[in-house]
Amino acid sequence: MRQAVLLDTPAPSLAAALAHHGYIQIDPINVCGRMHDLILRNRVHGYAEGDLHRYVHAADRPAYEHYLPGPTSILVAYPITTWPMLAGRIRRRRLRGGAYGRPLAPTYEQLARRILAEIAGRGPLTSDDIEHDRRSRTGWGTPGRLVKNILEHLLIHGRVLISSRRNFRRVYDLPERVLPATMLAAPEAGEEEVTRWLALIAVRQRRLVRLPKKQLPLIDDLVQAVQVRDGPLLHCLRTDLPLLAASAGEPAAGRGKAGEPLVLMAPLDPLIYDRRVTSSLWNYDYTWEAYTPPAKRRRGYYALPALAGTELVGHVDAKADRAAGRLRLVSGCLRRGHRLRPAVRALAGWLGLK
Repeated sequence: MRQAVLLDTPAPSLAAALAHHGYIQIDPINVCGRMHDLILRNRVHGYAEGDLHRYVHAADRPAYEHYLPGPTSILVAYPITTWPMLAGRIRRRRLRGGAYGRPLAPTYEQLARRILAEIAGRGPLTSDDIEHDRRSRTGWGTPGRLVKNILEHLLIHGRVLISSRRNFRRVYDLPERVLPATMLAAPEAGEEEVTRWLALIAVRQRRLVRLPKKQLPLIDDLVQAVQVRDGPLLHCLRTDLPLLAASAGEPAAGRGKAGEPLVLMAPLDPLIYDRRVTSSLWNYDYTWEAYTPPAKRRRGYYALPALAGTELVGHVDAKADRAAGRLRLVSGCLRRGHRLRPAVRALAGWLGLK
């Protein structure tokens, strides 16, 4: 399993990691590194903090940021070649219901056109670069500037795209100035092809998944059913079977044994993203608690799960004190016999901290 998710043999480049996993989830919270950086730190040889966005927004535009279709609508980085798969979905979303799915009301559309005109004339802009005092509520129900919310609508509808990041703030531009002309001119993929692609990248992302019955017929030529011990029926890519078989054949003493080097993973790492799969495979009930009320947290605001061999053996909750130049350990809990210090030192060094 570790090999299938690139933890044993990191990819030689970001391009290879993106192609392997299909996409990388992006998250702005920065406690001890951002989510996407922590995911890629363990998967790309020589990866440095911030490399993903330097790669995505490079001059030759090898990738782009947009939302993953589905109820969660998480922001991810895709290889540029996937744009034809999303283009039709993005265009059709303008006509759907929901907080960000329906067309803009006439008053908001007027503001949207003003924003688009400003971007066209002034070049790439953040929401702070556009003067407008009115406030509104986001699709999440939180208060914010109306301009920021309109830009979110425009992004979801494909009328603007994220062209770069400025201190991690989104910088928006017109699609024709972000995407290569060849991608904009490429025919949109048909709905059947898109649906198959979405089912496939769900498996490529986590490599061992619970596959809904309605998705299985779409990719049954590419996946194989597997069952680990008495756990639920899961599916993996047929090409990953040798890697999973090799892992299953390891002696029990090699799975999370004392002294095994720890890998500190991102809270939403692909390996543990599905809480039910994580619980059934490792008897490890993990929840990312950033949005959990403090009194109900079990592990901490940004606890990093600790992997030793092929077993999850605990967690570390660390916080980067950038002003002091130190990585501070808030809390941690590991199975007896495992050493925390080397893993924390490695994370601190990667962050450029003591």
